[in-house]
Amino acid sequence: MKIYEYKKDSLKQLLDSLNRRSPEGQPEVEQTVAEIIKNVKERKDEALFEYSKKFDGVELTSETIEISEKELDSALTSIDRDLVRVIEKAAENIRVYHEKQLENSWFTTNENGVFLGQKITPLSRVGVYAPAGSAPLPSTVLMDVIPAKVAGVEEIILCSPPGKNGKADPVILACAKLAGVNRVFMAGGAQAIAAMAYGTQTIPKVDKIVGPGNIYVAVAKKMVFGICGIDMIAGPSEILIIADETANPAYVAADLLSQAEHDKLASSILLTTSKELAQKVSQQLEIQLSKLARSEIALESLEKYGAIIVTDTINEAVDICNLIAPEHLEICTKNPFDLLPFIKNAGAIFLGNYSPEPLGDYFAGPNHTLPTSGTARFFSPLGVYDFIKRQSVISYSKDAFNAVAADVAAFAQAEGLTAHAEAIRIRINNEAKG
Repeated sequence: MKIYEYKKDSLKQLLDSLNRRSPEGQPEVEQTVAEIIKNVKERKDEALFEYSKKFDGVELTSETIEISEKELDSALTSIDRDLVRVIEKAAENIRVYHEKQLENSWFTTNENGVFLGQKITPLSRVGVYAPAGSAPLPSTVLMDVIPAKVAGVEEIILCSPPGKNGKADPVILACAKLAGVNRVFMAGGAQAIAAMAYGTQTIPKVDKIVGPGNIYVAVAKKMVFGICGIDMIAGPSEILIIADETANPAYVAADLLSQAEHDKLASSILLTTSKELAQKVSQQLEIQLSKLARSEIALESLEKYGAIIVTDTINEAVDICNLIAPEHLEICTKNPFDLLPFIKNAGAIFLGNYSPEPLGDYFAGPNHTLPTSGTARFFSPLGVYDFIKRQSVISYSKDAFNAVAADVAAFAQAEGLTAHAEAIRIRINNEAKG
């Protein structure tokens, strides 16, 4: 992985390459996805089944696309009991963390007869997408379903593509059962997103779609936004590590590789003030790469989208971090908490040498569905707040209305909206007559 010196080497090429990984600006993908969405919208199940055969090599019907409750139970009993216990522990941690995000409705009144408030209402039906390609992500089921359950969503459906054997991933199904999914469908790709957005004869239309996926899934979510809600437009995975001379190079290298193995488009970046650490991490990457099952993927990711950047100061490293706005940020410095107030843009922040990113992926409790491709500048991790609506509540008594009516009418008149003004004045005039 190339080592840069911040003030001597241009980072523009690196930053440009990171931006190219975004789902934005890929017309050939957008054209393909637009056609898929149009066909599923118009031809519903017929198109959905055709795409499943074309892309997944699986022939589905209205009788086989939905996973039965019996199959979910069977999947749960089929996997290793020790793994089930781990999943249950992780699910509990996720639930406890997200319960702290719950919002309550609130109302306030004053002596003039004004009643105002905010009513919290859960979404009625949510669709969760769980990838199951080269590396199925059952942990995503827990991360996306449990906050929705905590929020009080009435119905949660899950779409996940079939494997090459024509069956859904059993660990994904087990997680769906444990998390409390209402219905599970064997559907993947852009066609599954279209089906959840518009509804088909078998898959119901949802209010919001959440969950990560490949570029076709990401573009499909972007295109159906407005027909339904989405959580975010997720791109390839990312990690950025800020480290000083106290960091363990073997740990740092391992954490960089933990993201590089996700995808050839994944990005792993180290920012450090120590040239010695930079060299040692580079050496460790070579040593550890050879031991990975997905070493080919990780190597291409590191070569294309990885970098070690040596800065003069930690403050420079923080500035670069805020510019990149990484999905995952690890701070491996002598006093990591000292930097926390200065981190503006990052999806999840891991503090200290014993807080590696995989803790957040699987077990700690905070959500691992995170903003990528620089969108941590304006997106947040998935949370309970993604599954609720905030409704404004307004009630004025007659006296309270009369006290402000002239002001409201004047404001409406200033905007040229005479019907607005009249809706106020008709009440004033009626009161005058009364």
